[in-house]
Amino acid sequence: MSSHTHNHHHDPAKMKAIVNRLSKAIGHLESVKRMVEDDKDCTEVLIQLAAVRSAINGCGKELLKEHISHCIVHAVQDGDEDAVNELNDAIDKFLKNS
Repeated sequence: MSSHTHNHHHDPAKMKAIVNRLSKAIGHLESVKRMVEDDKDCTEVLIQLAAVRSAINGCGKELLKEHISHCIVHAVQDGDEDAVNELNDAIDKFLKNS
């Protein structure tokens, strides 16, 4: 974990919305898994996998916005330069396979 983790300030409503979106994506992925187990049409499975990937990327985008709006703003106010470097690393990793 990073050294500034204890300085994170999140909007509870936005975090709950992200958790709900992740839960939906998990449920969707479970249904895709069942499609594969039931030997459903491969093209339909691929389309559904694309939808799951899109949902996960959407969650990441919302989490990134929340992080910038709250955590990065507070880190800058606190003079925490490492937070920006860690954000850049996280963005690189998140976008690497998207």
